[in-house]
Amino acid sequence: MSRTVMTVLGVILALYVVFGLVLPALFGLFKLLVVLALVAFVVVAAVMVAGKFSK
Repeated sequence: MSRTVMTVLGVILALYVVFGLVLPALFGLFKLLVVLALVAFVVVAAVMVAGKFSK
């Protein structure tokens, strides 16, 4: 009986760690990467436009 209870508690804890800690961290990292990619795109586009107009 004790082994079954500990198994159930372990599964619940594992689900909490995955859905409560790991997934939000991954989504936060993904959002950070998207923002960095957008900033890099804007910088590259600005440099390209400035290079075209300077000629």
